[in-house]
Amino acid sequence: MPKREDLKSILIIGSGPIVIGQACEFDYSGSQSLRSLREDGIETILINSNPATIMTDPSMADHVYLLPLTTKSIIQILKEHPQIDAVLPTMGGQTALNLCIEADDKGIWEDFNVKLIGVDIDAINVTEDREQFRELMKKIGVPMAPQETATSFLKGKEIAQEFGFPLVIRSSYTLGGAGASIVYDPKDFDELLSRGLEASPIHEVMIDKAMMGWKEYELELLRDKNDNVVIICSIENMDPMGIHTGDSITVAPAMTLSDKTYQKMRDMAIHMMRSIGDFEGGCNVQFAVSPDEKEEIIAIEINPRVSRSSALASKATGYPIAKVATKLAIGYSLDELENGITKSTSALFEPTLDYVIVKIPRWNFDKFEGSDRTLGLQMKAVGEVMGIGRSFQEALHKATQSLEIKRNGLGADGKGYTDYNQIIDKLTNASWDRVFAIYDAIAMGIPLSKIYAITKIDMWYLKQYEELFQLQKEISKYSIDTINRDLLLEAKQKGYGDRQIAHMLDCLESEVYNKRDELKVQRVFKLVDTCAAEFKAKTPYYYSTFENEIETPNGEITIANESIVTEKKKIIVLGSGPNRIGQGIEFDYCCVHGVLAAAECGYETIMINCNPETVSTDFDTADKLYFEPVFWEHIYDIIRHEKPEGVIVQLGGQTALKLAEKLTKYGIKIIGTSFEALDIAEDRGRFSSMLKDNKIPYPEFGIAETADEALTLADELNFPILVRPSYVLGGQGMKIVINKEELVEHVVDLLGRMPNNKLLLDHYLDGAIEAEADAICDADGNVYIIGIMEHIEPCGIHSGDSNATLPAFNLGDLVMQQIIDHTNTIATELKTVGLINIQFAIKDDVVYIIEANPRASRTVPFIAKAYKEPYVNYATKVMLGEKKVTDFNFNPQLDGYAIKQPVFSFNKFPNVNKKLGPEMKSTGESILFIDSLKDDDFYDLYSRRKMYLNK
Repeated sequence: MPKREDLKSILIIGSGPIVIGQACEFDYSGSQSLRSLREDGIETILINSNPATIMTDPSMADHVYLLPLTTKSIIQILKEHPQIDAVLPTMGGQTALNLCIEADDKGIWEDFNVKLIGVDIDAINVTEDREQFRELMKKIGVPMAPQETATSFLKGKEIAQEFGFPLVIRSSYTLGGAGASIVYDPKDFDELLSRGLEASPIHEVMIDKAMMGWKEYELELLRDKNDNVVIICSIENMDPMGIHTGDSITVAPAMTLSDKTYQKMRDMAIHMMRSIGDFEGGCNVQFAVSPDEKEEIIAIEINPRVSRSSALASKATGYPIAKVATKLAIGYSLDELENGITKSTSALFEPTLDYVIVKIPRWNFDKFEGSDRTLGLQMKAVGEVMGIGRSFQEALHKATQSLEIKRNGLGADGKGYTDYNQIIDKLTNASWDRVFAIYDAIAMGIPLSKIYAITKIDMWYLKQYEELFQLQKEISKYSIDTINRDLLLEAKQKGYGDRQIAHMLDCLESEVYNKRDELKVQRVFKLVDTCAAEFKAKTPYYYSTFENEIETPNGEITIANESIVTEKKKIIVLGSGPNRIGQGIEFDYCCVHGVLAAAECGYETIMINCNPETVSTDFDTADKLYFEPVFWEHIYDIIRHEKPEGVIVQLGGQTALKLAEKLTKYGIKIIGTSFEALDIAEDRGRFSSMLKDNKIPYPEFGIAETADEALTLADELNFPILVRPSYVLGGQGMKIVINKEELVEHVVDLLGRMPNNKLLLDHYLDGAIEAEADAICDADGNVYIIGIMEHIEPCGIHSGDSNATLPAFNLGDLVMQQIIDHTNTIATELKTVGLINIQFAIKDDVVYIIEANPRASRTVPFIAKAYKEPYVNYATKVMLGEKKVTDFNFNPQLDGYAIKQPVFSFNKFPNVNKKLGPEMKSTGESILFIDSLKDDDFYDLYSRRKMYLNK
């Protein structure tokens, strides 16, 4: 039976700004869902307030509303579009589900005769209200941890007395484990209970007997109207119960589960999904399993929507969960839909994996000074990476190489911990870098039994670590000249990077690379095909591995490489890696548009990225996707294999930009602005000389490499002084100091954290207005400024944490002309080809230059959405030399003003200093449109400026 004929127009609710616990995985699911609906000729209306996403692009839906996610906005849309038949809230995370419930409570869906599809209200209520969920599980015979609900402080105290400690407190109707905690000590209970009750919108908590040390699993399910259910993926948390799944290292498929227990878990998950409501769509179910031979199973929770792990499961299996869930919501059955990757099997066919994936979260604790860095039930990660390999060890290494935390993988890089007490502490109090500390513990000789007793990480994983360390010990006996092919191949098959092997052999990375070439230990590429090669896959989605040579029946010696290189001219786009503060979804937006623009110019497009949450790693965004670390060795092998015309680095943020020097050194063409120009912009001395030659003002500055040099400089520059390290992202380590004592303290701290860094000391222009401009420049020196924004907060607050207003609202003609002139001069002097972002400080009607970044910036998607213009598309065509700036008919459309508003996740770190400064702290952003400066919202924002100025 095909789709429902009564659904002609559907409203999709997005997830809003990125916060910890809800990131760009919902941009991925929402974008896929919109495309799925349009394939069926259904009119799509989208509400989402996040300008940095692909899903809010005008091309994604028939009508895009960049409005706050409130019932007031929902009513406005339903009045403007009385034709809307249904709402699909399951693609927008907890935010969308909560808004859907609120609209239902107010009778809005009923008033406008709008049906709910993909889930039903009862299912949301029963899964979100922990008391209802417990009662239902009891009724259907699914075991749970001993638990009780408290809606008051007193009731909570009674339950604690009954259960004893340790206890788990979970808040109802919250996101990313907000309000949740483990209580080991009775003296902490009162405070944590109060916090949990406050975090819940209905002031309800569930108190569980803590199942510490039990193993945790997740299953991703889909169900159709005929009650067919498929399990798309089993995911095992390497970390045991007690750490939020978003903060856990996860592995797919499940590694340490007996088949008998897995089948029992499957049956329980299907039974749970069927019992919570009669709806068609996706579901995520979480279980705990006892770490003994009994393997008892208890249910933790069920989410009747696509989730963070659905995005992970989609990328892990190649099965497009959001797309299929949308098709099921509009009435298709699983057997009617084709598998998007094989194009020959149906969606009812469950994926099979002949590889392993490992997801590691990415944290940003350095941005939250004084934060509790211990991992627990409340999610703290801001992003994640995924590694794909033929073994757990290879996938684990690839994931650690993807994190971009200056590590080359597990161990073998001279950066491990060597202090016994520090290692024990990191194992005991689950730390963000425990994944590395386990290796260090084994290297130190701490027995596996002790590591298991402390961490309760399954012995199978610890033995995998031990094998890796034994291999390192073995390799270290050799030199680059004496190592044999078998040992080198084994190291590569287990994921060790060339840099790590060079560390073991005490030689250069390039020597290891050349040795591999000589011994024919070469990377091969395999398809992610959802069916373990039982059926032929049609979609070019690859990961790399190492295999031994095989002899074909006709005697030919070969290695099976599944990535076939075409004769077409190719462009590689380097992705932006894991989300973090300072580099978020906005760069994924730019990468996706870069890929689409290059395709329009007739190139075969190749995407390299390792972030499972993004649209750029969707299997059909680029012509070819390599799901690989954005790490030199991997990239270079892909380039040698594909032989592209060049590589685009300016769309993937600092991640891609950092590789420009090496690409240039190896003779690989950078598309757009050259490495030389990028380097001038980063090198404060050369950049200032360029400004000086062009008579462009900049704050007085100096460069210091020691505290003494900094003190000498301070006498020349005068306080306040802005101190910042070179080559950092999101203002990392930047601080305004007002006296010599503060200066020395900060310089010593920075050089301790970043040895050999050159520190830039600028005279800080106190009370200045900050503005920024984005522009496109071509090889002939034509410049078009796409937008000039004025910040509401004064200079000194990081631009990512400022309310940026487009167009500028308070700068006179003289100042605006200086901004225009300086932008034109800097863009042409740097020989920019593509995008550039320049930041200004304005004091006494003089425009000073703070910095210039000849790359895509955080504000480009915001300007594109505000002005309804595809600027990244234009910039990419300019980079490729297909168009000149003068070829475009620019036509920006904006009535009134657009404000880019930062969103913070401070609620995850209750004891942190929330004061804003030159180091960025916001996790996401929303867009606000106002008709005039008399708008109340603008007045409220502007009145806050005085608070910063009076500091």
